[in-house]
Amino acid sequence: MNNEFGLINLWTEGDAVTRFVALLLLAMSLASWWVIIVKSLNLLNARRQASRIEAFWRSPHVLSGAQVLGDEDNNPFRAMTQRGQEALAHLSSPSPQPELLKQLDPSDWVTRSLQNTIDDATAELQSGMAILASVGSTAPFVGLFGTVWGIYHALMQIGMAGQATIDKVAGPIGEALIMTALGLAVAIPAVLGYNALVRGNKTVITRMNRFAHDLHALLMTGARVKAKD
Repeated sequence: MNNEFGLINLWTEGDAVTRFVALLLLAMSLASWWVIIVKSLNLLNARRQASRIEAFWRSPHVLSGAQVLGDEDNNPFRAMTQRGQEALAHLSSPSPQPELLKQLDPSDWVTRSLQNTIDDATAELQSGMAILASVGSTAPFVGLFGTVWGIYHALMQIGMAGQATIDKVAGPIGEALIMTALGLAVAIPAVLGYNALVRGNKTVITRMNRFAHDLHALLMTGARVKAKD
């Protein structure tokens, strides 16, 4: 005997509101999984870039070290190296007219250049995270709304039919409760993915800050800051 209840029956027998909620949950799920996959790949790439830092410090000079860091367009470590050198070169280059920039302290100017690079890289790492946060916090309530509406819709049909036996009530109510389960199925991966990406991004940002600190010391004094024993 064919099952009269289930997701297919919920879609075919549901009204416009039920179908809208189902499509909304589907869209939220696709968006969250797209962000999780794309940002995970970006995070893995950032970790590979960070793994080249020690090779940079073993290079004979900054130019060769920048090549060791890689030539990716979104490599913050290489970008910090280039911008730091460009900042020093611009301050030391002669200009036909006086510039306010030349009145800045070289250390402060290099620090600002490195910090701008870190800010840009941090914004890139954290882009899309708002989608996961929004899906994780709203999907359960969207599913709950679908459940409430489905129960109301089912009770109205039962009332019009004049039959309230358990076999008539269990099917429609069970179908309505599926919406709550779908809401949780959408929210849980979004929340877990958000937490995992936040932890991974924090590790990469910490590596960027440490590299910027040591690079600043190298550009200013010609030597890397020695680690404390």
